[in-house]
Amino acid sequence: MTKALDTEGLSHPNHESPADIAALYRAHLSRGRAKIGEMFGGQIEASSAGAVVRTSDGREYLNCGGYGVFLAGACHPRVVAAVEQQIRTHPLSTRLLLDPSAAYAAAALTRVAPVGLERVHFTGSGAEAVETALKMARSLGHRRLVSMANGFHGKTLGALSVTGKSLYQDPFRPLLPGTAHVPFGDVAALEAELGDDASDACVIVEPVQGEAGVVIPPDGYLKRVEELCRRTGAFLIVDEVMTGLGRLGTWWGTDRERVVPDVLLVGKALSGGVIPVAAAVASPAAFAAFDRDPFLHTSTFSAAPVAMAAALAAIELIEEEDLVGTANRLGSRLLDLLTRVLHTHCPHLVADVRGRGLLIAVEFHDAGLLGEFILDLLDHGVVVNHSLNAHAVARFTPPAVLGESDIERLETAVTGAARALSDRFPHAVPAQSTPTDK
Repeated sequence: MTKALDTEGLSHPNHESPADIAALYRAHLSRGRAKIGEMFGGQIEASSAGAVVRTSDGREYLNCGGYGVFLAGACHPRVVAAVEQQIRTHPLSTRLLLDPSAAYAAAALTRVAPVGLERVHFTGSGAEAVETALKMARSLGHRRLVSMANGFHGKTLGALSVTGKSLYQDPFRPLLPGTAHVPFGDVAALEAELGDDASDACVIVEPVQGEAGVVIPPDGYLKRVEELCRRTGAFLIVDEVMTGLGRLGTWWGTDRERVVPDVLLVGKALSGGVIPVAAAVASPAAFAAFDRDPFLHTSTFSAAPVAMAAALAAIELIEEEDLVGTANRLGSRLLDLLTRVLHTHCPHLVADVRGRGLLIAVEFHDAGLLGEFILDLLDHGVVVNHSLNAHAVARFTPPAVLGESDIERLETAVTGAARALSDRFPHAVPAQSTPTDK
């Protein structure tokens, strides 16, 4: 029997040692995760506020990562105050009596959702929201699943079945039967897969594929998908866990083409950057089975009052501080900034710079360059993310609360990282992928 790591001699939690934390990761969390943390400098996150995350050694980083969670920044005072009040009064519910925090959060979410989506099931994560939507589809007889190649919907078994990447699927097969993947942006391929009668089918799609490297479909694509589903009888789920609540510079990715799915999935920004929470927002018809039997699909921590406080505060501050409009304006500015800087200092290494709102991708010709770029940005005090389904793509998902000094800092950091990358790789690297070859 392997003895657990003795923590008696480790540093106190308020005086973290990077080596101690890495040792605990290796012993109790993941050796691979410890290795990745050490590869990126072994820094330990200690606190965060707004667009800044601080490490235990006193360094400050501009947080343009966080996988899209921090639209309102970290520790927004309004969300923190709402959560603190809920914690002091009633953080978790009995699950028998009615809870007002859930009612208010659901009303707020449906108020800002596309018209016709009137029912909400809250979850703790985006993957759970996907599972909820798939069960809604099944409750109506839609058991054949059609999703998009390189799409990402989570890694629980149902969500993994519709996640379009064999790298994550293969170790866990068999997954849900009757699942097909078609190219994203290709309505003809979807039409061929569905056939004339798709009353047994469920289509799940993202407005913009985030983990595929911020892949933006042709104009009109989402509307044509909706029309095809309505014509053939297919059930439509739009996954806006990454893109919803303003990330794309609109409340929803569906807004650009006035699409109303059967179920809309929301998460990440719904947390307000404070408490994990996600949701499936559905039409009454899609939600019918859940209306009839409230115990058909349940979870102990679903709609926990403390999470509902965060969700309600997040929605209200997005409305009142116009974070959607800010994301649109700021996103255009940052896309121009990144394009200009990278094309000036390392054009031979960059395949594409693209984005919508505050979801921006920098794609390199070689996946190895991505790791170098992320490390260089860290050296210059900026955090970004890689893309799970596109290994040559860095994603910038900054908050909509960046100030002028933050933008200047970002420009300085990207300039420094681009120059360093160009110095190490003065010649073009053969392309291994293209923006459409994800």
